[in-house]
Amino acid sequence: MDNKKEMERAELHRAIWQIANDLRGEVDGWDFKQYVLGMLFYRYISEKLTNYLNAEAREAGDADFDYAVLSDAEALTEKSNIVDEQGYFILPSELFVNVRKNAPTNENLNETLEQVFHHIESSSVGTSSEGDLAGLFDEFDVNSNKLGKTVPKRNENLVKLMNGVGNMGLGHYQDNTIDAFGDAYEYLMRMYASNAGKSGGEYFTPQEVSELLTHLTVVGKTQVNKVYDPACGSGSLLLKFAKILGKENVRNGFYGQDNNLTSYNLCRINMFLHDINFDDFDIAHGNTLTDPQHWDDEPFEAIVCNPPYSKKWPGKENPLLINDPRYAPAAVLAPVSKSDFAFIMHALAWLAASGTAAIVCFPGIMYRGGAEKKIRQYLIDSNFVDAVIQLPDNLFFGTTIATCIMVLKKSKPDTTTVFIDASKECVKVTNSNKLTQENIENILKLYTDRVDVEHAVRVVKGAEIAPEDYNFSVSTYVAPEDTREIIDIGQLNAEIRTIVAREAVLRDEIEKIIAEIEGEEGIAL
Repeated sequence: MDNKKEMERAELHRAIWQIANDLRGEVDGWDFKQYVLGMLFYRYISEKLTNYLNAEAREAGDADFDYAVLSDAEALTEKSNIVDEQGYFILPSELFVNVRKNAPTNENLNETLEQVFHHIESSSVGTSSEGDLAGLFDEFDVNSNKLGKTVPKRNENLVKLMNGVGNMGLGHYQDNTIDAFGDAYEYLMRMYASNAGKSGGEYFTPQEVSELLTHLTVVGKTQVNKVYDPACGSGSLLLKFAKILGKENVRNGFYGQDNNLTSYNLCRINMFLHDINFDDFDIAHGNTLTDPQHWDDEPFEAIVCNPPYSKKWPGKENPLLINDPRYAPAAVLAPVSKSDFAFIMHALAWLAASGTAAIVCFPGIMYRGGAEKKIRQYLIDSNFVDAVIQLPDNLFFGTTIATCIMVLKKSKPDTTTVFIDASKECVKVTNSNKLTQENIENILKLYTDRVDVEHAVRVVKGAEIAPEDYNFSVSTYVAPEDTREIIDIGQLNAEIRTIVAREAVLRDEIEKIIAEIEGEEGIAL
């Protein structure tokens, strides 16, 4: 199975790389990613709808039914039923396979695609899936100069794009040993995560870090009610729950919010590509800190987050925020120039009593004074901090900083916080570090065992943190191993005495030689 999986994955990556080569020099890498994802999404929802309707017809006894060859008029008679069940509708003539078939001879391909995308999005208007589809194709601008300087050139590139995506060996998504559409998405994100001028970390958390965060929140559980990410980016953290627990074991769905429009659209596309049904996810657009969109859905049993580091937010400049039920308990707001603790307080407020939150943190928030110290004091005095884990440096795209993970719980069995130094738990891959499966398992074991390990783990009572000025830095509690060479002073002094004595002997011998030379010169004269 593993060999088959790796072969399928390698073939998929080769196909994406081939499209990149075909369009190299014509479409910028970052824009290329958007176009491939858009086309991949279009193909996916076309095939998903076709497969669903064909399977339904076969169950009803019509073995020859094929939605792709049905007339538009016949299909329209079932439109409302289809939208109710699938969340969207696509006319047979506007399915990916049919538009692709006519693409090479379609001089108005750009207009055709624009119309198709508009029809797909508008098919959900007035239904429960409207919010999940609205604006999903906004990033796919078929009339942009980024796709080509002239209409014929744009259409030529669109044909290449359709053929490249159409030729990908994705098969029926249920038959693949890999999550083919989702894997294609993730490969594209990695290809361009560190693209010049773009912050890859804003869009993509490395898979291994996502896996560690997910495992930390589900220790001892085989299912959770709802998962939530208040700065969801492309959704990779949320989707790890589907892979690790199985999507059916996230009983009431996947929730997230992001302030970046591109990330918001990417996340919704990513949900579809990973076969999460429209009524099983709720991804919102907007500023989570000032305008959270899921008041009616909290609390959440599992919360994961890699929030933007030290980003500005209104803070005390907005007098209403100190009374916000999410921030009021700490009696102080995160600094205006550093919103990190605002995300932490928000996550804590929306965490279920039986839940766990795992949040990637910038190291500065662990030891700085002022408002951040007061919030740390509130967290410890209220017994919410379950663990602080120091990660290796150079794990994330676009930054070499050694980040931490803060694990929060509302119902801890005792008043201890476990501090873990996992800074060496990684392997070097080219210019960056990476967590291996073994590294992840080692960190999880240290977290669940909760026993002191020299140079690695210290289990600290809340009362011990107060005298340390409520410092959360792992190095305050876990002494790093001293790898310097131990020097024997006595032996070193003996060696120095030997060298000095030897030096004296050599000096005497040199002086004798000089005296002999001078004596010989005197005789010669």
